[in-house]
Amino acid sequence: MSQSALSSAPVKTAGVALRESPSARERFADAVEKSWRPVALLIACFAAWWVIAAAELVEPYLVPSPGKTFEVILDKPDYLWQHSWVTTYETLIGFAVAVAIGVFAAVIMVYSATVEKTLYPILLFAQVVPKIAIAPLFVVWLGFGIAPKIVIAVLIAFFPVVISMVTGLKAVDPEMLQLSSTMGASPWQTFVKIRFPASLPHLFSGLKVAVTLAVTGAVVGEFVGANEGLGYVILQANGNLDTPMLFAGLLVMSLIGVVLFVVVEIAEKLLLPWHASRRESGVTTAF
Repeated sequence: MSQSALSSAPVKTAGVALRESPSARERFADAVEKSWRPVALLIACFAAWWVIAAAELVEPYLVPSPGKTFEVILDKPDYLWQHSWVTTYETLIGFAVAVAIGVFAAVIMVYSATVEKTLYPILLFAQVVPKIAIAPLFVVWLGFGIAPKIVIAVLIAFFPVVISMVTGLKAVDPEMLQLSSTMGASPWQTFVKIRFPASLPHLFSGLKVAVTLAVTGAVVGEFVGANEGLGYVILQANGNLDTPMLFAGLLVMSLIGVVLFVVVEIAEKLLLPWHASRRESGVTTAF
């Protein structure tokens, strides 16, 4: 056998089998297998909505038909796009700030027991306080601009970020930390090479929750005081008894949350290909 053939041949290890990378057809079949159930459920929900509206089981001014709702979306795309962009912008800024502060706070809490014992009860108290109740205070303090919406988005999205990050940093195998210390690694090197990478799967779990909560926070801020954004659209539609526009605003808001969730999911898949939950090919144990 030639040298090139030997170098290209797979290396076999006792008890280990190499799984070939799936073909495009197999990946498509896997995607269909994973997505058909939620798609079917979504279709069933829209079908039930259509039946309820068509049979007039509920008054049309309370629950509009899907056709009326989508007609509003198609008739006023610029109007909905303008307000959707405002809410999306507030959400992204609030989410980014929540991630930065949450990760920093988690690192400080993990490396300092005193800070953790001091800060954790305050974080818990801040989380259980209803944000809709304190939102008017931020409007009074910060005005009717974008600032109070971002602050509320940060407050709602902050808690899952810091909790997931603390959990990830503490979940590192103690033997790995002991080994790095034995080999002379500094605390910074241990953090960068061991603690932080090991915490990323937990962090991304929190990020997927936080990004959807950030949408809610931005809309809550718009409910209290705003002249633009989806929260403003929903309030205006509710005051005018324009339920098709109200449902359209709710659908667009839900779509923003789903899209941002998927973006974080894709980022996790790209950044953590080494994690066990992301392995679709490679080495698997045979026995």
